[in-house]
Amino acid sequence: MIKLTRLDKERFILNADLIQYVEARPDTYVTLTTGERLVVAESMDEVLRRAIAYQQAKHLVPEMTKRE
Repeated sequence: MIKLTRLDKERFILNADLIQYVEARPDTYVTLTTGERLVVAESMDEVLRRAIAYQQAKHLVPEMTKRE
């Protein structure tokens, strides 16, 4: 689950597993697998960062390691 903000500043929590894709048009649109579209205040990159962090927390995406 990730915390996001609607344009009217209302905070909500979204199940990131439902994200189908994210667009910047210039507002950020999040389209869900259900077909629902949400407009959020966060940037596309921030939604991506939060979704990746959520998947890492579930251990579905390995954390990046530094190569030396």
